[in-house]
Amino acid sequence: MNYSDNVADILRYSHEEAERLGNNYIGPEHLLLAIIRAGEGKAFDVLLSLNLDLLRIKKTIESSIRTSENVMIGSNIPLLKSTEKILKFIVLEARQFGNYMADSEHLLLAILKDKTNLVTEIFSVENISYDTVRALVEKKDIGSIDKKNGVNSNDEDGEDEDSEFSSNSVEKNGKTSTFSTSTKYTKITSKTPALDNFGTDITKAAEEGKLDPIVGREKEIERLSQILSRRKKNNPILIGDPGVGKSAIVEGLALRIIQRKVSRILFGKRVVSLDMASIVAGTKYRGQFEERLKAILNELETNPDVILFIDEIHTLIGAGATAGSLDAANMMKPALARG
Repeated sequence: MNYSDNVADILRYSHEEAERLGNNYIGPEHLLLAIIRAGEGKAFDVLLSLNLDLLRIKKTIESSIRTSENVMIGSNIPLLKSTEKILKFIVLEARQFGNYMADSEHLLLAILKDKTNLVTEIFSVENISYDTVRALVEKKDIGSIDKKNGVNSNDEDGEDEDSEFSSNSVEKNGKTSTFSTSTKYTKITSKTPALDNFGTDITKAAEEGKLDPIVGREKEIERLSQILSRRKKNNPILIGDPGVGKSAIVEGLALRIIQRKVSRILFGKRVVSLDMASIVAGTKYRGQFEERLKAILNELETNPDVILFIDEIHTLIGAGATAGSLDAANMMKPALARG
């Protein structure tokens, strides 16, 4: 699953907050400090709508975790087990809302799902629970919110000469500034969001007239459609030198499907080309690659109308493999064996 740019910024800020406070770990409290520091996104909107005193919460956390010792902090600060669990929960939270992109509000919910961390304890004092925040997140648009006790998002470090927050961001003399989120959230209605994100619908391209007619490959296309129509052993593989037209044969099949010049079994099928490079790209954290590929396999299982085309299939071997994890080939093997 992908993380939004806002979440990526929050993760980076959490590392910097841990360094600033002299901590040799990154915990849930650093994630909340990073959300406040980011000063934007739906999670920040939720915090503002709850009328929380963010300045006081920030100082409470800092006083609880700041160390007075001179600790040498390296470039790679480890995550606590609880933080690793939060990064897993964020995926589940996003899916519950039907989103394929994990965003800051999902991160905030994942933090509050753990009832034992410092953030949850602070929120419980304010009579704010996971359910309270979830109810707010479920609103499609929080809208303009009074930026009461907020922070100035233009100040990246959140510090100035007199205070760690810009004085302009705090309510003064009963006057408040207005905060409106600029981030757009789109509800995904597609049955195959993972495939849509990491693949190309060749059948749709054929319907839109973006594919040229295929000449001289009728025999191969016919054989391809025959194999795909089988009940078992229905996974054909095209072998040939580069440039001989292997991908063109698949495009020819897509053209035949929309022209209904195939067996009835293939009527209404979608041919989707999977881009392995896109799946591997950006998989920074352990388990992200497996999560993406598993989501694709689950969608294929629940949508039998999809015919998956993997160009350069040899790249599956070793793709996404890390110590103690499976590569793409081994993850796909059971599905291919079952047809």
